[in-house]
This record gives sequence, C-alpha cells and structure tokens, in this order.
Amino acid sequence: MLGRRLLIVEDDPYIALALEETLAEFGLVIAGMARSVDEAVRLSREDGVDLALLDVNIGHEKIDPVADALAARGCPFIFTTGCGRAGLPEAHLEHAMVEKPFYVEEILTALRSELSRAEER
Repeated sequence: MLGRRLLIVEDDPYIALALEETLAEFGLVIAGMARSVDEAVRLSREDGVDLALLDVNIGHEKIDPVADALAARGCPFIFTTGCGRAGLPEAHLEHAMVEKPFYVEEILTALRSELSRAEER
C-alpha cells in the first residue's frame, strides 16, 4: 500500500487526526480529510484518491452518497462504524467494515483486502 493516496472521511477530529498520523506512518499518503458528506463527495470525485476510509455516520448524515461516488469511479473503500453492519449502505454491503473502537492493524487489513478485491475485477 506504499504510496497509495487515501481519503479519510471521519467527523470526529481526534479519530481523524489519529488515523491520519498513524496511516501515514505505514506509507499511505493522505489525499484528503473530510468531516462532512458534501466535502467527502467533492474529494471522492478527484483523481488523487486511490482508496478511502469512510465513517458510516457523519454528523447526522449517512455516508451513502460518498460510497456511491467512489463506487462509480471503481475506487476501493472500507467502512468504520460503531453501529455494526446494520448501518452500512445497502448498495455497498460487500465492502469491508471495521467496528469502532478499532486497532490500526484492523484498518490496514481491511484496506489491503479491498485493494486486492478491486485489482481482481
């Protein structure tokens, strides 16, 4: 995953900062950080994103439009949530999910899995 450009969509600033710092240490390039669905949709449509990590609930908004935009580009993504699989967008249930609270190893494993799955298509 060295050099892959990651979009992080997370509304909790502490979690977002921890993810940014930790995942950069593992060789990922942080292509963008979004704390709202509108900002995330805009960033997800840019060519500078290779994969994404999406919090399922951003404030009071669902992540569905962001997942739809990434899927339309063929860009792999994973979900993070504290609510289990029941909160995932129905159209994207096949994507990996990591339950909060999580360890960075779980995030890295899920990202690798989604990248591998995307490369097989």
